[in-house]
Amino acid sequence: MTSTPSIVWLRDDLRVADNPALRAAIERGAPVVVLYLRDEVSPGVRPLGAASRWWLHGSLTSLSGELSRLGAHLTLRTGAAADVLPALVAEIGAGAVFWNRRYGAFRDVDAALKTHLIAAGTTATSFGAALLYEPWTITSGSGDPYRVFTPFWRACLAAGEPRPPLPAPTSIDGLAVEGETLSDWQLLPSRHDWSAGLAEVWTPGEEGAHNRLEQFIEDGLPLYHRRDEPGIEATSRLSPHLRFGELSPHQIWARAHGPLSPAAQKNRAKFLSEIGWREFSYSILFHSPQLATQNVRRDFDAFPWSEASTEVLEAWQQGRTGIPLVDAGMRQLGASGWMHNRVRMVVASLLTKNLLIDWRVGEQWFWEKLVDADEANNPASWQWVAGSGADAAPYFRIFNPNLQADRFDPDRSYIRRWVAEIDSPEYPSPIVDLAVSRREALAAYEAVKAAKADAV
Repeated sequence: MTSTPSIVWLRDDLRVADNPALRAAIERGAPVVVLYLRDEVSPGVRPLGAASRWWLHGSLTSLSGELSRLGAHLTLRTGAAADVLPALVAEIGAGAVFWNRRYGAFRDVDAALKTHLIAAGTTATSFGAALLYEPWTITSGSGDPYRVFTPFWRACLAAGEPRPPLPAPTSIDGLAVEGETLSDWQLLPSRHDWSAGLAEVWTPGEEGAHNRLEQFIEDGLPLYHRRDEPGIEATSRLSPHLRFGELSPHQIWARAHGPLSPAAQKNRAKFLSEIGWREFSYSILFHSPQLATQNVRRDFDAFPWSEASTEVLEAWQQGRTGIPLVDAGMRQLGASGWMHNRVRMVVASLLTKNLLIDWRVGEQWFWEKLVDADEANNPASWQWVAGSGADAAPYFRIFNPNLQADRFDPDRSYIRRWVAEIDSPEYPSPIVDLAVSRREALAAYEAVKAAKADAV
């Protein structure tokens, strides 16, 4: 038992259950300060996009209410972590700081902070909470990180069963410390409120996350073998809850191994392998911290991307390409902050391979518009489609959006939901010839291959 307060520094772990940092602070036996620090200035930090800011507002509102119910208080502050956190330690005389790890470039800030705090006599401890397996523990026989998903996931499964999730605390000995308010942060849209569609679809927060999980287990998992069909509800839509840590992968893993219907049991392994793709993306990020700006395959640095005209780029962004499945997906994104994964691949393929626009342009647009945009999945997925990433789709694999629609949306239910004018004269002609642009993309790729061969 100790009297000096503990600080729990929350980031992408906005939950009270299965939160190792919070559990450690409670078990230390001193008053707990729960801090959420809005840091958009430290090295390696990427400021949130508009849709993610909307989600963060709702998630912090929910978390604050749950902490209050348990006897704690959510303290909000703004600034560089290297300045704000030591200042708070000094302000309250904290004896310990606990946090759950992050895996991108920001981890250098965490490491420096830990060194500084320990040198100053403060306990500083970090925990694994966002992944089933820490990235440095899953390596090939030679000790190198995996660059192909299948052997990576096989190694994960061979590493042993993930730990069980920690239970939620029944109470917290909280210490209230002065801070800012959510209204101070102005996370919600002001001049033009575009968020009504998001509010219709999503319920940010830990309770909303668990409700979504249970709904998926009951209704979606039995249909998961049809997950590529965007017109039916067969995907989990857990990604934004995972992104903000309202739900942990350990909780998902445990629930998926709990009571399931026979139909759901048949799809469990495939669903969990998709959780594995998230693990793989974070492994890539850990070993390639500049994932959002730098090609994993460095030969793609020579790829001859085209300069996007404003008209063409806006047509793609706004769902006015004249290519129905692409337009449906981009309109779903604009209205709901989310897009079906199969359609994400199609719209990304059109941008990078038919329009020859740099994948980073599309990744940044998704970062701004997606409620589930995170620092690993978003750029890793864009690089996968572009052909520049780990285990990337070969560049000659170019998704034909019309054939994809025929296969996965044959009755056009998804397209008609989002593109009401599809059969009217108002619907535009395609902005690109798919066959001609495919040939041009393959020629560009062959030029890069030839240049690489000449350089050897």
